[in-house]
Amino acid sequence: MLIEDREFKNINFTEEPFGRNEYEECRFVGCNFSGINLSGISFTDCRFEDCNLSMTKLGGTGFTDATFIDCKILGVHFEHCRQLPFTVTFDMSTLNHSSFFGMKLKKTSFKDCVMQEVDFSNAELQGSVFDKCDLLKTAFENTNLEQVDFRTAFNYAIDPEKNRMKKSRFSGEGLAGLLHKYDLKID
Repeated sequence: MLIEDREFKNINFTEEPFGRNEYEECRFVGCNFSGINLSGISFTDCRFEDCNLSMTKLGGTGFTDATFIDCKILGVHFEHCRQLPFTVTFDMSTLNHSSFFGMKLKKTSFKDCVMQEVDFSNAELQGSVFDKCDLLKTAFENTNLEQVDFRTAFNYAIDPEKNRMKKSRFSGEGLAGLLHKYDLKID
């Protein structure tokens, strides 16, 4: 069943069942999805604001033009989602311990996010932006980072020898994150 243009506000879906439907142009505000199974559900042009999606299960879940604002998204395996199309935007959200392993995330925007210990190994991030994001212990290995903007990101450690990085952008003070493996003291 298709559910269009509805707002779901302050609903605890760990106590109330979440319908196995397709959602289009819906807003989820202050909702708790923590630990629930969202497998097979499609979200198109949907906004999640101030929601808790930690540890949700996403087997075959579809996110097309989905926006996450001020959300808590801990330990989520986005690589289990439907891959195409997968278009998302994250703003002021916490994504610690989540995984985007092997995903196609071209031109994805991450703004003011805490993304500690996130796995981007084997992902395609061409043209993406990490604007003011905390990337402490985030994994980038065999990742396509061409034209990615890291100028305002911080706490990253990226090995240029293990990633494709042509025309990626960094600030002068962020260059230490590219030399991390050499254990240099940079003042």
